[in-house]
Amino acid sequence: MKRLRKYILANFASLFLSIFMPLFAIASVIFLIKLAAYTAVIQISILEMAKLFLFVLPQILFFTLPIAFFVAAALSLFKLSNDNEIIVLFALGIKPIFLVRTLFLPALLLSLVMFFNFFVVMPHAKILSKNFIAYKKGEAKFNLAASEFGNSFGDWLLYLGKKNDDGSFSKVFLFNKKEQEEILIAAKEAKVINDGGILRLKLYDGEGYSYSTESFSQINFKTMFINDTMKMSLEHYETPLQHWLNKNKFKRNKHLFIRNTLMSLFPILTLFLVVAIGVVHVRHQKGRIYLYLFGSVLLFYTSLLTLEKYFGFYTIGVMSFLWLTVTYFIYRKTIVQKF
Repeated sequence: MKRLRKYILANFASLFLSIFMPLFAIASVIFLIKLAAYTAVIQISILEMAKLFLFVLPQILFFTLPIAFFVAAALSLFKLSNDNEIIVLFALGIKPIFLVRTLFLPALLLSLVMFFNFFVVMPHAKILSKNFIAYKKGEAKFNLAASEFGNSFGDWLLYLGKKNDDGSFSKVFLFNKKEQEEILIAAKEAKVINDGGILRLKLYDGEGYSYSTESFSQINFKTMFINDTMKMSLEHYETPLQHWLNKNKFKRNKHLFIRNTLMSLFPILTLFLVVAIGVVHVRHQKGRIYLYLFGSVLLFYTSLLTLEKYFGFYTIGVMSFLWLTVTYFIYRKTIVQKF
């Protein structure tokens, strides 16, 4: 039995990889096109694009893994049926439930991985992605150009004479006009320092002048810091439970939790259907398996969305019970009674 189980799982694994990789590639291209839209707002390098892709990787895996499992499991059994190996197994007295039990362990492991993915990893990755984009947008608001007027740094008007190879600027002038006072600062060199969202302009070897209708003052300095806080709305993430129980996002999180939980259970809930679709009489059903696969995925998701409108959180239990009941009936009708 162990060898037979390994043989079936080996066939499943080879088909799973051949189906998962194209699905993953297609989903990755779609998400990369979506990420490329951010380049119209912010400037990001190839490494930063790769970082953004890593943030959406949990979503890509969540939507591709269950479909790849379902299709690969059914096609692996269909291949064995096409080679008449399934008929030989049944002739030796092996029951159809053996196929369900063989696929149950990988289905269970996949469901656990998917649940951990959507419950723990995806919220964290999503917040990291949002904060990264917010940070880049805030950074984009402060683009300095040498030898040009119109640069600003907070309340300061800024002129930069030349940009050096190390990223610093030479011959720097800052001007700030207030109601009762005007300030002029000149420095030989300046560097922009970004420290966790706080922009600092570090000036070297300069002079500062302050004048009003009543007074005039001057200072000389070796180094001076001028700060400007970028306005960025960064989200804070602590624990998965705090994320899912957030009162401000409860309605949206409720829908996501119901749908994602059922999608996580999809590999287990479809085991009877996998056997019913995959084990076939080749002469009669050869051209219908792909139609059955597509229709099953579409019906599952449509039923999920429909039941959610009426049952709320109870959709998880109701959908699981109904799907298992219907698919078990199909399994009994098409497989058990014939083999």
